[in-house]
Amino acid sequence: MPKEIHPTAIINTHAEIEDEVNIGPFCIVNEGAYIKKGTKLISNVVIESNVEIGENCTIYPFTSIGLPPQDLKYKGEKTSVKIGNNNTIREYITIHRASVSGDGVTTIGNNNFLMAYVHIAHDCKIGNNIIMANVATLGGHVQVEDYAVIGGLAAIHQFTRIGAYAMVGGFSGINQDIPPYTIASGARVRLYGLNTIGLKRHGFSEQTISELKKAYKIIFREKHTLKEAIKKVQEELPYTDEIKHLIEFIQKNKRGICRKQED
Repeated sequence: MPKEIHPTAIINTHAEIEDEVNIGPFCIVNEGAYIKKGTKLISNVVIESNVEIGENCTIYPFTSIGLPPQDLKYKGEKTSVKIGNNNTIREYITIHRASVSGDGVTTIGNNNFLMAYVHIAHDCKIGNNIIMANVATLGGHVQVEDYAVIGGLAAIHQFTRIGAYAMVGGFSGINQDIPPYTIASGARVRLYGLNTIGLKRHGFSEQTISELKKAYKIIFREKHTLKEAIKKVQEELPYTDEIKHLIEFIQKNKRGICRKQED
């Protein structure tokens, strides 16, 4: 099926638009943009230069992708945004291209659901199958691993990481890394245990969940240093892929790991 472009849309002649792309009224696609087959821009969408959008994405009105980063160090250098396949990008979302202090690319993976007014800042690395609710905001260089869920109005500090299968509650302020498989919430974020329901929904076995609960108790409830807790987990629990990922995530932290417990 050929591409469909509304007559009011403005498409630069040096933009690359594959077949089966549908571009609605009043959209703007600038030079150097690349939109792959099956993607739909509903209306009033702005796609800047050096933006690649994968297959079968749907982008809703008043979203802008690839505008310059909100970074005082940025002086117009050539950076980009790369978005994967099957993403839903709702109204009034802003996704900024990278600065020069990272690898030069703001990256979003596949099968993500980004609700209205989400902001993804420069140099962010967003994985796959992630849900971000309305007005969730990521500062620069934030990393979000696969299957994470971020609640509405959550604000995540630059350079912070959100682990795989973690759930962040709405209206949370996140200034330290949130470990994989956990629930975190609060204006000054605290941990609220393992994301048990989420893990069950994604097919984790009872044995795996039990082992993660034991690891959580050692690391976050017992009175150990992180080094001591990790050593104890390695000595006392089977070194499954999930335990390995949890430990490696903690070991790679730069902003600190959230360990505060609910009151």
